[in-house]
Amino acid sequence: MRVKRMKVAEGKRLNIGQFPNFHRSGSIRGMKKLYYGENCLLVRCGNYIYNVTSEPSIYNQATI
Repeated sequence: MRVKRMKVAEGKRLNIGQFPNFHRSGSIRGMKKLYYGENCLLVRCGNYIYNVTSEPSIYNQATI
């Protein structure tokens, strides 16, 4: 799965801040391997990458 992108305004509207996140400079591969699992759904919004696996509809709304 790819990391999709979302505009900050849309992220605020969807309350994306409630999901676990890490800074964009962090290792996506490492976070998947150590914490989230290989099949997690990640969305980048602003300077952070959010794990939205519990809400796949948010992942589907994001662009590539």
